[in-house]
Amino acid sequence: MEELAMEEMQAGAEDMAGKLDLPSRLLDAAGLGVDRLPMLNVVFDRMARQFIDTLRQMAATAPYIAVRSVENERIGDVLDRYDDNAIVAVLHAQEWDARILLGFDRAFIFSMVEVLLGGDGEEQAEEENRGLTNVEQRLAYRMFSEAAQALETAFEAIADTSLKVERLETRMEFAQTGRRSNPCVIANLTSEVIGREGEIFVVIPQSVLNPLRQNLTQVLSGEVAGRDTRWTKQFQQEIQRTEVKLTAVLEEQQLTLDQIAQLEVGTVLELNATPKTPVKLECNSQPLFNCRLGQVSGNYTVRVDELIQQEGELLDDILSN
Repeated sequence: MEELAMEEMQAGAEDMAGKLDLPSRLLDAAGLGVDRLPMLNVVFDRMARQFIDTLRQMAATAPYIAVRSVENERIGDVLDRYDDNAIVAVLHAQEWDARILLGFDRAFIFSMVEVLLGGDGEEQAEEENRGLTNVEQRLAYRMFSEAAQALETAFEAIADTSLKVERLETRMEFAQTGRRSNPCVIANLTSEVIGREGEIFVVIPQSVLNPLRQNLTQVLSGEVAGRDTRWTKQFQQEIQRTEVKLTAVLEEQQLTLDQIAQLEVGTVLELNATPKTPVKLECNSQPLFNCRLGQVSGNYTVRVDELIQQEGELLDDILSN
């Protein structure tokens, strides 16, 4: 009787544990559908924009890069599709203890190499299925490194990680990031430079995204999701270094054209202002502050007393930010 009771209790505990874990088991069994991970599209869109900005600094002609699709596939199916037509960088995500595949098709690599070496697209596009020269390999490695950095930056809103290029592979059977039958998410990005089309793709195993599922299902506001923190910081620093010219206005008078025509050297214009008259501080003819006139060590000074309210409180918003 005691043994029977123990077996029933154990069976009940296992049944309860199965019920408690049922949602997670169902989600894992169904896979991570990209339609239930809206932030993935945001991540790859940010990657494309960041990569464009980087390539714009490297080449005279910046490519156009856009996300074409984000889909669920099997790793083996993806590698078979790009066999003999792409070069893949194996990226190590240290914090995730995983590897991600980042690929460029040959059309994109040859076009970008030509642009980086000063080409303008007038020569015929490279069609020969050949290996890369040493110079082309070094330029391709640099582009892969920059693309990995762009992807790392794009993931900042989801989870921090560092992506490092481990190696480049031209044969897809060596570009492994798990079993070929394992599910993955593949992002396809199209590119266009000097009139030639190319393709960029990113392969992330589903096992890598499982721990990030909760963050990837949350839709952030457009401001947060689309903001590039590095660009915002640089923009703010450049704005703060901008030089502006301030003008202190003690008094203004309106004269007719005839009165101005009669002005000559030695003419004295009487002002109604006194030392207690507020001085208006302007920038680009835009009034900013009312100030008090003063004097220190023989030099005139102005002390800011109050902010001049602008229509629509635009200035208040600028100063508060």
